[in-house]
Amino acid sequence: MAAIAVVAGLIYQGKRLLACQRKAGGPFGLKWEFPGGKVEAGEKSFPALCRELREELGIEVESAREVFRNTHRYGAPPVEIELTFFLVESYRGAVTNRVFGQVRWTESEELATLDFLDGDLPLIDRLVNDGLG
Repeated sequence: MAAIAVVAGLIYQGKRLLACQRKAGGPFGLKWEFPGGKVEAGEKSFPALCRELREELGIEVESAREVFRNTHRYGAPPVEIELTFFLVESYRGAVTNRVFGQVRWTESEELATLDFLDGDLPLIDRLVNDGLG
């Protein structure tokens, strides 16, 4: 089974991190996640991140660096997702919610109280306990 490549962006405003909640009724409805999505065929991770954040939040990523990877299996039969998380170091534009139920700037200790997608939990644990350093 080939893994599905997914990218996600960690966007900070001071010490607060942007978390996004999926809309009710869709796949994994009301679960929290970091913005991003599937890497399309022939696409590299960074351009995919730029495209997804433009589509979902209306921002233009100027620079980002990979900070965490995780592989997770969802469902039955299982679908393997290979997640690559990027720290967005700079972007242009104002964050605008285009696709989510809600977006929220969160303190790191608040992350553990939100119902995140299972594939994001190892990163949440690291952010809450150790930070990205």
